[in-house]
Amino acid sequence: MSELSQAESYLLEQVRQGSESAWAQLLQRYEGRLLAFAQTKLNRRVDAEDLVQETFIGFLKGLENFRGQASLETYLFTILRRKIIDCYRSRRSRELCLIQDHFNSPDSNGNVSDAFKYLPSTEQTASWYARRDEQHSQQSHTLAQALRELVNGFKESLNFRDLQIIELLFYCQIANKDAAAITGVSEKNIAVIKHRCLKQVRDRVEKSPDLSDEAPISENLLSEIWESLRLSCPKRSTIGGYLLETLDKPWHDYVDFHLNRLGCHFCRANLTDLQQQNSAHQQVDFRERIMQSTVGFLHKT
Repeated sequence: MSELSQAESYLLEQVRQGSESAWAQLLQRYEGRLLAFAQTKLNRRVDAEDLVQETFIGFLKGLENFRGQASLETYLFTILRRKIIDCYRSRRSRELCLIQDHFNSPDSNGNVSDAFKYLPSTEQTASWYARRDEQHSQQSHTLAQALRELVNGFKESLNFRDLQIIELLFYCQIANKDAAAITGVSEKNIAVIKHRCLKQVRDRVEKSPDLSDEAPISENLLSEIWESLRLSCPKRSTIGGYLLETLDKPWHDYVDFHLNRLGCHFCRANLTDLQQQNSAHQQVDFRERIMQSTVGFLHKT
């Protein structure tokens, strides 16, 4: 997902100034999709509501630290996901569904890959940690740019087959043979596509002078960046077009894969929220039609 939009920046600035109406707008805009996401992970609606409430509280408490490097939606999803992970760790349980669940699920101790955790190190000096954090940040930024260029290239050329494959490999972190079984592409071709994409990313990184002494690119880091920035997630408006069946077939098929085969929970939450909104709008429209067709008879009763 992209950085903070102009509209989001304005809304956020109003919230920072203490505007209750702006905060109400922000809640109305995001509460539905966050609740839909939480409900896919938790058995009870009350638990999902509690975590969404805690997410908004956490957002306000940490508002001064938010620099707009991601969209508000992505930032809120990140907070909520961390809270769900904490919930899993305390419960030691989770249901599996869809590709993303099956290949990227908590282990027996409730541990889930966290896109924002650093690997532990035996180094203990403050200067080492500061240098490591700076290098990690620079590498992550450069890799994010490279991956975004990769994804945008696939979308612009409508090469959704390769995009789906790379999603499975980087987003879901599954093996080549599993990606081959899911997509119907031979394992050999999967390996070729993966090699080609990694080479493109490495070539992009090598052009950055700040990373000349960096260690080889970790595929785990690529997956973490992909997930944290939701690089391949379609826009909410695109999901809306899918719901209304107005997308061209290549886009429709890709979004269908992303939602219903890959099972991206962030985008499925948006879909559920849009479906509920459409249902509510339809009910209001129906009610208004009834009013218009019957109000003239009120004086006769």
